[in-house]
Amino acid sequence: MAPMGIRLSPLGVAVFCLLGVGVIYHLYAGVISSRIAGFRQKKTVDLRDLLALSIEASIQGGREVKRIREDDTLEERSKGKTKEGASEKLTLGDLNSHRKMYYLIKNTYPYLQVNSEEHDSSDGEATIWTRNIPDNVLNKIPGSKMVPSESVTVWIDPLDATQEYTENLRKYVTTMVCVAVNGDPVIGVIHKPFTGYTAWGMVGQGANVGPRGSYNANNPKVIVSRSHSGKVKGFIQQAFGNNTEIIPAGGAGYKVLALLDPSDDEYEKADMYVHVTYIKKWDICAGNAILKALGGHMTTLKGEEIDYSGSESNTGGLLASIKIDHKKLVSRLPPWDENK
Repeated sequence: MAPMGIRLSPLGVAVFCLLGVGVIYHLYAGVISSRIAGFRQKKTVDLRDLLALSIEASIQGGREVKRIREDDTLEERSKGKTKEGASEKLTLGDLNSHRKMYYLIKNTYPYLQVNSEEHDSSDGEATIWTRNIPDNVLNKIPGSKMVPSESVTVWIDPLDATQEYTENLRKYVTTMVCVAVNGDPVIGVIHKPFTGYTAWGMVGQGANVGPRGSYNANNPKVIVSRSHSGKVKGFIQQAFGNNTEIIPAGGAGYKVLALLDPSDDEYEKADMYVHVTYIKKWDICAGNAILKALGGHMTTLKGEEIDYSGSESNTGGLLASIKIDHKKLVSRLPPWDENK
């Protein structure tokens, strides 16, 4: 039966149906087109918000790290060997911190690329950021800093210095978040779970930590990884002399803070940080961003900037310094075969 009680021939019925299909098609096509257009519109993200979120994520992860260590429920196991042949530890502190940090960021910004040292097969956590921005961030960064979301890569280290964590060497342990824009480290957060201290920096905007008053480039104190301090000793002595003081320490976050003037007193004071073997970007990105925010440098041993997009690996070693002529330091380093 056609509308208005009008009878149609079979041909008329067919024409009427085709017209109806055409109308429906154009309606759906319009809806789909608008959705595609909306999808194609570039999303942006506020770097100030990302800094505040990174601070909160590092603190939430740190609570888990501290709780599990104090409860002595580490459930320690090995997840394989490092390139140097040492056992790479994994604990419940690593995993629980990862879940808190990763899902807080992904639940807030599901379209951002987030790279974490750890992975798990859980269904995630329904954690939500309160969008509270700390006063010290508001004081340093009064306005929004918008960037395209596709330019952003987030690197998180849910527990830096796991080996030291299992040995109960708490001062070396940190949680870290870094935000890179087009591969450049822009935001860095390093949190110490057992003291509650948090250092942060944002390139071009400021930091809540600063450099020390002076550094010694001629007879430097050099901080290195305690896991292979013997391997790097000859390299450093060849560059700076046999009497160079070498400070073995755990955790890349701790080593960067040892170059600065943090408000707690758990740090050896170093003039530079040297690493000669393979290292992952989530270990070093936050420290790189903080140093860069303060006018310092972190490069490969050849003086090349480290790109924090793409692969998780940094195979060129690193040299970190602040308030010292970094190029001159690089020129003093002997050749290094990264495959040694």
